[in-house]
Order: sequence, then C-alpha cells, then structure tokens
Amino acid sequence: MQIKIFIYSLIFFLLVPNNDATISWRDDLKLSWNDFRGPAKDQSGAVAVTASGITFGYSVRRTDSKIIDFSAKVEAHFYPDKSWVIKELADDYILAHEQLHFDITELHVRKFRKRIRSVRVSDQLNTTLNKLHLEINKELGEMQNRYDTESNNSINKIAQAKWMAFVADELRKYEPYKSKD
Repeated sequence: MQIKIFIYSLIFFLLVPNNDATISWRDDLKLSWNDFRGPAKDQSGAVAVTASGITFGYSVRRTDSKIIDFSAKVEAHFYPDKSWVIKELADDYILAHEQLHFDITELHVRKFRKRIRSVRVSDQLNTTLNKLHLEINKELGEMQNRYDTESNNSINKIAQAKWMAFVADELRKYEPYKSKD
C-alpha cells in the first residue's frame, strides 16, 4: 500500500506544473499573462498589478572578531501569486507597462550592486549594507509611483513611451551590474 501511495505521489508531483514562488529577472525573459496568478482585485480600478521586489543577502568573513571580507547577492524578483490581471481587459500594451515595472526593479538592483561595490570593509559593514538596502528600496518605490503617475497607469501613451525609453537607457547605463541569466 505504501509503495502505491509513493508512486501516485511521484506521478502527481511530476504532472503538476512547477509554480515557483518567484521569477528572477533575466534579459531574455519577458513576463506573460500566465505569470499573473494572484486573485484579481478589480475594486482598485487597475487592470493588472505587478508585484516585484529586491531580494538581498550578504555574508561576512571574519578573522577573530574582525570583518575582513564580505559577499552580497542582490536579485530582482517577480511574485506571480501576488501579481494579478483581469484577463478580459488585458492586452499586450498593458503587459508591456507591467513588464516595465519589473524592469524598474532590475534597474534598482543594478544601482544597488554598484553601490555595494564601493562599500569598504569595516566594523560598520552591517549597518552600511542595511542602510543602502533601505535607501534603494525607497528609491525603487518612488520611481514605481512616479512611473504610474506620469504614465497614468499606461493611459498616457506619450509618457509611457518616454518611460520605456528612459528605463532602457538606464538599464544600458548599468549594464555591468545586470542580473546574470
């Protein structure tokens, strides 16, 4: 009986699609409406919402009690189960608007990585890195809000086009710090 349960479980896990909790930003990956799996919240007036953010972690190397080195990992993630769409109202233009939110997150990951590279090892390393993390998240939130305000959530097509060009230029500017595929 236990072997049958194991086999059924194995088949179940092999047949069920992998619904990862996050999607990491990659140059060659564009979001699709299938990535928006959260329940729609149409009372907000939006057609879709992108939930993306920066994940950050670091480790330190010590000799005795003195910090001698550190390494940091910073990534842009999209959260499918927190992102949603009203499919009947969605189109490719709105998807491009949502993609740009994710791209703005990647832009801030690149800016964060650049700042981290200039951090010097000291006893204040933890404080310094945590402060940088808070600052970059604040800047990210401000840019996301400014993008939605100026583009009127993609309704203003001229502003939307300007934002797309601006973010593309900024991503090129910070190319040395891009997320690896």
